[in-house]
Parts: sequence; structure tokens; C-alpha cells
Amino acid sequence: MKHVFLALLLLTAPALAQTEPPANPPPAEDLEQGLSLMEQGAQMLLRHMMGKVEPSLQEMTEALKQAQPQLLKLLAMVDDIRNFHAPEVLENGDILIRRKTPAELRLEELQGGETEL
Repeated sequence: MKHVFLALLLLTAPALAQTEPPANPPPAEDLEQGLSLMEQGAQMLLRHMMGKVEPSLQEMTEALKQAQPQLLKLLAMVDDIRNFHAPEVLENGDILIRRKTPAELRLEELQGGETEL
């Protein structure tokens, strides 16, 4: 009995898939109202998300303001990030960022300046 039901279902599936669209499409005002409601829902969702994120953004802004003098000093020391090798993590957890030698920099210039990773 299950096989007969399954066979009938499979035979009628293509016929059901080929149904015509409705003769009377919904009025334009209904579509506009639907879009308006979706826009309102999206706005409510975004406001809710911003309410959740705003305190974290304020904390990050404050942290960056406090770190700005140290970051500016670091940028002055580094000058150009391309003058350094990729960071290395030592066994004890220290991180080394070695400066490239003038010979290494000249070699990169001759090779086109791209570093293979």
C-alpha cells in the first residue's frame, strides 16, 4: 500500500509543479504595505542590535583614546611595516618581529617587492 501511495505521489508531483500563477495578482498597495512593514521590522531589528553593541563601541572608543599616544610612538618607531619580517613566536611565548637588513630590502625591490608567504 505504501508503494502505491508513493507512486501516485511521484506521478502527480510534476502536474502540481506546473500550476499557473494566480490570475489576480495582489494589488500594488498591498505590496507596498508589505514592503513598508518589512522596512519597519528591519529598522526595529537594527535599532535593537545597535542598542546591544553601542556600550561596547563606547568602551572601544575610550580604550583607543587612552592608547593613542603609545600607538603613535610605536608607529614612529616602525616607520614602514614592509621593513620587517613576519612575527615569530618563541617557545616561551615571546613574539619577535625582526627588522629586514638593507640587503634583504634591496633584494625585494629587485624581485618586485612581493614577499612569498
